[in-house]
Amino acid sequence: MNTSVVWGHPSLRVVLDVSPDGPVGVRSLSRGDAATAHRPRATQPLVELLLPGTGRARASHRFSRTAVGERLAYRGCEQRTDGPWHVLRVHLHDAGSGLDAEVFLRSVDGVAAFQAWTKVTNRGQEPALLLGVTSFAAAFAAPVDSVDVVRADSEWLGESRWVREPLREQSVPDLRLAAHGQDGRGRLAVTSTGTWSTGGHLPTGGLIDRDGGQAWLWQVEHNGPWRWEVGERLDDPYVALLGPTDIDHQWQHRLAPGESFTTVPVSVAVSGAGLEGAAEALTAHRRAIVRPHPDRERLPLVFNDYMNTLSGDPTTAKLLPLIDAAASVGAEVFCVDAGWYDDGGTWWDSVGEWQPSQTRFPHGIEEVLGRIREHGMVPGLWLEPEVIGVRSPMADKLPPEAFLQRGGVRLVEHGRYHLDLRHPRAVAHLDQVVDRLVEELGVGYFKLDYNIDPGAGTDLDADSAGDGLLACNRAHLAWLEGVLARHPGLTLENCASGAMRMDYAMLSRLQLQSTSDQEDFRLYPPIAVSAPMSVLPEQSASWAYPQPGMSDEEIAFTLCTGLLGRLYLSGHLDGMSAAQLDSVRDAVRAHQEIRADLTRATPLWPLGLPRWDDRTLALGLRAGDVTYAGVWRRDGERTARLDLPHLAGHDVEIDVLYPRHLPEWDRHWQPGTGVLTLTSRGEEPFSARILRIRTAQ
Repeated sequence: MNTSVVWGHPSLRVVLDVSPDGPVGVRSLSRGDAATAHRPRATQPLVELLLPGTGRARASHRFSRTAVGERLAYRGCEQRTDGPWHVLRVHLHDAGSGLDAEVFLRSVDGVAAFQAWTKVTNRGQEPALLLGVTSFAAAFAAPVDSVDVVRADSEWLGESRWVREPLREQSVPDLRLAAHGQDGRGRLAVTSTGTWSTGGHLPTGGLIDRDGGQAWLWQVEHNGPWRWEVGERLDDPYVALLGPTDIDHQWQHRLAPGESFTTVPVSVAVSGAGLEGAAEALTAHRRAIVRPHPDRERLPLVFNDYMNTLSGDPTTAKLLPLIDAAASVGAEVFCVDAGWYDDGGTWWDSVGEWQPSQTRFPHGIEEVLGRIREHGMVPGLWLEPEVIGVRSPMADKLPPEAFLQRGGVRLVEHGRYHLDLRHPRAVAHLDQVVDRLVEELGVGYFKLDYNIDPGAGTDLDADSAGDGLLACNRAHLAWLEGVLARHPGLTLENCASGAMRMDYAMLSRLQLQSTSDQEDFRLYPPIAVSAPMSVLPEQSASWAYPQPGMSDEEIAFTLCTGLLGRLYLSGHLDGMSAAQLDSVRDAVRAHQEIRADLTRATPLWPLGLPRWDDRTLALGLRAGDVTYAGVWRRDGERTARLDLPHLAGHDVEIDVLYPRHLPEWDRHWQPGTGVLTLTSRGEEPFSARILRIRTAQ
């Protein structure tokens, strides 16, 4: 007899099939107020679990139809509330292996999204070797022919390059599976290896039913290796979300009798209103899982001296006028970037002690940090905590066991060793560095960089290299939590060589995210426009680096790139004319008008998700009855048609938020269709505008 478990709240409804003659699976996943059509019993197991002694029920490289996954039987469930969170625990058991699997879902009131993870416990008499465990798996209830997949490639200088395409187009060809009577074997598997969790692809993806509007967006919340995959079964497409696996990441984990293993968390947002509806739900969910911090309320403006400015070569003489100029335009944090610890000029492979340079700062770095404080700004420093240069004195002061190893050899990548934060001496060293810089120098902001990737991991005190890396990833998160517990007002920026570790394991703990290292202001807009698909607007720090040699339109263009997020300022402001500085001040004032709305804004893309080479790009942020729209023209058509369906049927008031000192663009509003047509007047190839749109009273 088929039975069901129904869980959720008015904004989310999850129905699980728990019939005794098949695996537990998701029958429906929808907004709480949405009507759901009747479906046959779910056949995609809620948990997929791969063991070497059982393998898959049908040969493939998928995480669908594992032998244990199909055998896991329902043992019961528990529903409870924890403050605003609704929590579901589903208990499953496999008699053959003796393994229990507990699946946890939690969702906050009012949000059509949930976080999920799986805990596996060995209740048998023999050890069990895990090769892969899903955090969540489910079928997507729509015909494959009508489904689009959204995913993003990412690399240094070219982050967050999103693609939306039919699932059939590249990934899941029509193989006439029904005629064969079998599920397919292929899949679209998107993976990340090593410790740059977003160095090749983003852990955010989604499926959208073009015909019905159903959409799921998900994110794997891990600061190391992960995998998500979609494929075709005989009934529906399926989704499987995982952390590290044996096939992708050399991950094996041995469970002795009585021991447990917990997967990395993942989150899934659902909508009946397509991609932007799911993005709205995932945005609200991200706000619920992010650690409380004063920075989230204030969103102070950061000036950083690196990008196209001092480029890792700070000195007192260079910094003092730049500090004065940054303060004059309204900066609230001034971060001294790389190089502040260097006496010799070849610091890359000698870092690790993090002592201020005596040659760069003849009267001590205290003079520089004091000038920052005199202007009422918070002093910040660049720090790359997880690495020790091979020439650093710390390389011999710490024991070999405090570093990642393979086969008894310390790993070296680009002239650096990598600390193993499972080791207490490594943690003690970093705690001493941070506490000294905060308590003795008054640093209130750290830009945490991370410029190497040590590969598959460490086999020291681990069942496999991937197992060691997962433990190190988790130790790194624990170290960050300890830093913030000791210094609750300290702001931590997540950089990682631009945005090579832009995941919500990190961003649920850290306050803001540098979205790129891209130095060409003309190439940055697609990165900034795409960022809110995977990062909260109030955490998305996109560089704006105006320069004295730029035209007025170019200065406005780069400043607009940072405005619909955390304006992250750099540039030789100390060499600018009075008029140029006024333009920067105007942008800062515009950002100060916007930032109170950033913490409640949801993103939309009036021209669709941008492609890397698009000549015209647009990003919208909707906050209550106000919509902010940014439009960038890159040597292309002078006219853009913005689709704003949420404003259809309304008269609107439109004003230019920035730049107000440059020629306005012509605009025409069509209330019947919700289309805003903008035409630039100037002839310069690169120009941008930020608009504020309100419904007319």
